[in-house]
Parts: sequence; structure tokens; C-alpha cells
Amino acid sequence: MGGAPRCALGRAVPQSSAAGPRARRGWYRSGGRNGRTRLLGDTEAQPILASHMFSLMRSTLALLRVPATTMLIVALTLLGPQAAPAQNAPAAPANGGPGWAAVQQVLGGKGTMQPGEVLRFGFPRTDLHVTAAGVQIEPGFALGSWIAFKRMGQGADAEAMVMGDLVLTEDELNPVMLALQRGGVEQTAVHNHVLNESPRVMYMHVSARGDPVKIAQTIRTALGASKTPLPTSAGREGEKGEAGRAATPAASPLDLDTAAIARTLGVAGRANGAIYQISVPRSERITDHGMEVPPSMGLATAINFQPTGGGKAAITGDFVMTAAEVNPVIRALRENGIQVTALHSHMLEESPRLFFMHFWANDDAATLAKGLRAALDRTASKRR
Repeated sequence: MGGAPRCALGRAVPQSSAAGPRARRGWYRSGGRNGRTRLLGDTEAQPILASHMFSLMRSTLALLRVPATTMLIVALTLLGPQAAPAQNAPAAPANGGPGWAAVQQVLGGKGTMQPGEVLRFGFPRTDLHVTAAGVQIEPGFALGSWIAFKRMGQGADAEAMVMGDLVLTEDELNPVMLALQRGGVEQTAVHNHVLNESPRVMYMHVSARGDPVKIAQTIRTALGASKTPLPTSAGREGEKGEAGRAATPAASPLDLDTAAIARTLGVAGRANGAIYQISVPRSERITDHGMEVPPSMGLATAINFQPTGGGKAAITGDFVMTAAEVNPVIRALRENGIQVTALHSHMLEESPRLFFMHFWANDDAATLAKGLRAALDRTASKRR
């Protein structure tokens, strides 16, 4: 990208490529302290372009002694809707509407829109019977594969950014990886989330950019190389909760004081089958290749409670942290009897650099909530 052309304004020029799923289409910004060039998403590039165009027109029209009112009308006319105040757009249908119909058809019609204009699909591993530390793990607790799509531009034909996390057994791992690679869907991490589970379960994080329908077809083919139950018609069973765990069919009421847990954490969660899920986004803006990535694409701290009887609960999930937060969070968890089960990355080129710490405990739910709150307080998290 170092050879990307510069425009007269010295900031941004459009680039495009037809290289398939990895094509970069949008705006490149060159210059800056290190002289590097990087890709900007539409949302980031538009205000930069608008600012430069408006500055140029203002200087030109000022020389011609054009009145300020006329200057504003000219600017709005030339810049179009990008320069006009945002209007309240109607909420997108829960399934994303016609613009996502082809993707829905490929993946079984069970995707739902999430905050940030993200279409998300869940594929709970209801076929697996996994235990960890004597706890039978529910699919919504730690066995939910998911895939999320977000358009990189306007219109139903715009390319998409896709991220996800696939739950796989050891023998499924490489057949699925091969199918994904053949279709241009890349892997950004492969690792464990829990410890001492039986059978062994691995988690494969994936990423792609390009035609969302082709990416969906690749993912469908790859999942077919595993025993992941795949939906065949529209419905609600496979949806994702905010905490990034796939939903399961309705279960009996949670045997937990969820209101007390929410008060302790400072964040309200939601019941997802037999699981109480909490999602805590980070306070800063996170980008990948210059494109903003919403929390609903796996960048919020996820906390799941699964009741184990008598006011106790097993907890798991992952804290999303910057490097400076990693060890303070470890100390907070360990001081409160919560085990750290994994520490790793999920992405390759995000900014700021993020790390994901998975955890486990099975104890009094109220006590565990206090320990989780101590860890949350050591992160730059956004509370609702």
C-alpha cells in the first residue's frame, strides 16, 4: 500500500480491487508521522474527504466574495448526503431485510441483526456432550459457533467484513480449516477456551472480506465437514446472544438471582435458555484494516453463568483487554478464586491491539459476581 496515490488534498483517494474475498475497497490515507498508507473504512474516510472538500470550496468562494449562506448551499449540493445531518432511518428488520436475503438462504435463515448493523448467525453444538470439572456444559454456555457479517459500504451489493468463532472437535479441525482456506476464509486463531473438558474442544476464529454470499457458501461447506447441526429453514433456535454464545431452546427459569448479579456487575444481562449472559463492550473505538468493528462482532467482554444448584453457578467467558490490562485482570480473577484457562489473541490486525482471557469457576454465584466485577473494574469497559 506504500505506493498508493495521493490526491491534491494530501489525504484520501479511492482504491478498488477485484482480488476476491481479500479485496480492499474504500479509501486509502497516506502521510502522517510515519509516512505509511492505510485503508480507511467508509465511515472513517467520509468525514475526512468532506472536510477537505469543504475547506477547498470555502477558500475558493471566499475569494469570490460569495455570501456564507450561498457557500453552505453549494457545499451541501456538491457533497450530497454525506455532508447533510444524519436522519433517523427506519430500523432494519430482525432478519436484515432483502439486502441479506441471499446470505440468510445459504446459512438457513436464522441470522438476526445486532447493534452496529451486524447480521449474526449462531450454530450451537447441540450434538456434543461435553463435561468440564464435573459440569455438563450447555451449548449456550461455551459450545456456540457463530458467524457475523457487516457491510463495508452502502447498498445491498457492497462487500462485507466477516468474523466468527467455530467450535470444533480435534478431528474436525483440519478438514474445516482446509475447506475455509479453499474458499478464501482465513484463520486468525486456533486454541482452547476451557481446561480438562471431555471430549476435547477447540475454537477456530475466522475472518474474511468480500462477497458475503460467497463467504457464506464457503462457511456452509466448511461446517459440513464437521458434525455441526445446520439449520434448513428459518427459525429462532440458532440465534446468538449479546455475549457471543449461541441460544438454545427455552429451558426452565434460571435458578439464579440474576438481578443481584446485574447490580454487582453494573451491567444487566439476559437469559438465554438455561444460561445468564452478560456482554460488556469496551469504551474505545476498535478497527480492523481501518474498518470499525462493533462489539457485536465478538469484541465485548462475555460473561456466562450456568446454574449448578443451591445458588452456585459455573462461569466462563472472556475478558477483552489491552496489553496494559492483562495482568491486573489476572490478579483480580485469581484473588477471587477464578481460574484463568486461556490467554491469546482472536484477531491479527486490530487497533488497538487486544487480548482475550478466558476464565472458569464453579462456586456461589454472588461471590463470583464480585470477583468478576473486580476484574471488569481493571478494564476500560463501557457500563450501561
